[in-house]
Amino acid sequence: MKDVITKEHVFDHPIQKVWEAISIAEEISTWFIKADFKAEEGYQYTFTASEEHGCLNITGEVKSAQPYTLIYTWVVENTTTETVVTWNLKETETGTKLYLEHSGISSYPGESAVKYFNDYNGGWNDCINSLTSFLSKEVHAG
Repeated sequence: MKDVITKEHVFDHPIQKVWEAISIAEEISTWFIKADFKAEEGYQYTFTASEEHGCLNITGEVKSAQPYTLIYTWVVENTTTETVVTWNLKETETGTKLYLEHSGISSYPGESAVKYFNDYNGGWNDCINSLTSFLSKEVHAG
């Protein structure tokens, strides 16, 4: 089974706007789910899911928060498996290119690894769509 989900997307927005959307708790809470998050190495974060999202809470630790690269562990409530999410932003002539990677998924026990892989794969597509919509509204509102 594959162990790594990768996504690439180009946003028509400046790199700093995209960075803020993925690294500031208030912004993450707007387009993703309620976040107690700081882009600071060692910060123990919590994403608190609501019933409408149909998922469990997620906790982890920020491993790296360099300008335009954010890496954190990802532990789903009621599991002990730790996976890793990496956001890497690159400036382009017309905006920002996102490279997203979610790795370590084969560490889930048995057949649950396949389920988590499929769930995360679709979930990250939804997240990128939500982030795209959020950024479009933010830029036009500001």
